[in-house]
Amino acid sequence: MTIDAGRSADPPERLRAHDVRLRLEHERDSRLSQLDAVEEAADQASADLLAVRTDAVRRVLVEIDLAFARLENGTYGICEGCGSAIPAERLEILPYASRCVGCQQRTI
Repeated sequence: MTIDAGRSADPPERLRAHDVRLRLEHERDSRLSQLDAVEEAADQASADLLAVRTDAVRRVLVEIDLAFARLENGTYGICEGCGSAIPAERLEILPYASRCVGCQQRTI
């Protein structure tokens, strides 16, 4: 019975990681679409504006890749600033967040 209880506890953990992975993949796909749209608009906007937009999207893509790495190494959802858990609500809104709101505000 203890083994069964252990097994029944495993799927929600996997499901949670699976759900996080799906959210991150969705975020990555969205940002890649944004990047394509920015590049397609190259002839309609100024070079400076395109550079700013492209840089912003690429920075988010890096954050998403780092979130995938945290998910793999078991540190996803743990604030890099204070080491406490990042609230689930924050991760639902910003699944690649690496810091809680308080620590993020201190870095700005």
